[in-house]
Amino acid sequence: MAEIDYALNTFYLLMTGALVMWMAAGFTMLEAGFVRRRNTAEIVTKNIGLYSIACFMYLLCGFMVMYPGANAGGIIPPYDFGFGLNGQEDFGMNEDLGYADAADFFFQVVFVATAVSIVSGAIAERMNQWPFFALAAFIAGVIYPIQGFWNWGSGFLNAAGYSDFAGSGTVHLAGAACALAAAIFIGPRVGKYSSSGGVNKLYGSNIPIAALGTFILWLGWFGFNGGSQLAVNDASNANAVAQVFLNTNMAASGGVIACLLVSRIFFGKTNIIYALNGAISGLVAITAAPDTPSGYEAVLIGAIGGLLCYGSLVLLEQVLKIDDPVGAISAHGTAGIFGVMVVPFTNSEATFGAQALGVASILVWGFVLTYAFLFLVNMVSPVRSSDEIQKKGLDSEEIGVEAYPEFE
Repeated sequence: MAEIDYALNTFYLLMTGALVMWMAAGFTMLEAGFVRRRNTAEIVTKNIGLYSIACFMYLLCGFMVMYPGANAGGIIPPYDFGFGLNGQEDFGMNEDLGYADAADFFFQVVFVATAVSIVSGAIAERMNQWPFFALAAFIAGVIYPIQGFWNWGSGFLNAAGYSDFAGSGTVHLAGAACALAAAIFIGPRVGKYSSSGGVNKLYGSNIPIAALGTFILWLGWFGFNGGSQLAVNDASNANAVAQVFLNTNMAASGGVIACLLVSRIFFGKTNIIYALNGAISGLVAITAAPDTPSGYEAVLIGAIGGLLCYGSLVLLEQVLKIDDPVGAISAHGTAGIFGVMVVPFTNSEATFGAQALGVASILVWGFVLTYAFLFLVNMVSPVRSSDEIQKKGLDSEEIGVEAYPEFE
């Protein structure tokens, strides 16, 4: 019976991990739809590149840093580059976990790629490719696993009682903090703001592709949240997984409905861009605690997450003059903060103090290290694409292949 449980949990973790991996396609389509056509091939290249780099860096050091099995309650885990060097010896039957080590690694590595994907959208259309790939490696190998250790690896946030079921903070806020630092360091796209401070709308090239990306992310999120239960071998776990799936779906729906209503009421138009970001922000908001709310509470959490994302989009673009072509900072950062802070309302074991400590720690860590890293990289190689290259498009200059050549 134990081996059947082990096999079932391993299979479940692998299949939900595959769903999360499919989210890479969702991010790619979403970003490709939101950028202008002259930058489409370049953003697709960034996405397949970052996914591969994140996977390698997590195998090289990230996994062992995040889960060192040492320094419980600490801040900086020991670095270890030994995972996977012995092949099958490292990937055997782990009875303590209840599933295979290799399944554990695979499920964790696709979360890393998700965090890095958030950055690619926020800096779209104006960051040189190889400095971005260097940043992706740094996030996957240093920034993400160390703050991941704080929570899921038994570090100081875990000891403080911080609660984040599937990663509203650990994954989404972490990625958004890095994205915010990068967007500020690099600056806005050429033509985004006029000399008088006015905001120019730079519309994306393909709304249907962006919508497809959103639905792919929505589907993948069932693996993201559902897989975080880590087991489905008995009635209790099966019921918990079912509730997580239900709440994940309802939160996304709440986010969409809220943004549709607000855009219609305040602007007289039912804005599809806000609706798509409403779905993402609803999903992010529920991720910290998809297991404890009721279905109606999940709708409310998603709706509030969507509304906060809506307000954040306006604040960043029009007031703070921070250019985020896909709304990643708002959808993952603002909604991520809300998702973490709302946990105590449905989980009596969580406290607002511990949740606030987690938010502050993750935000400061990701922002400071990303900004410092880009400062150093920029001393060696320019991080920002020149104005001339931006006007011509990064497809022709960086890739040499255009996504839509027939429209010339």
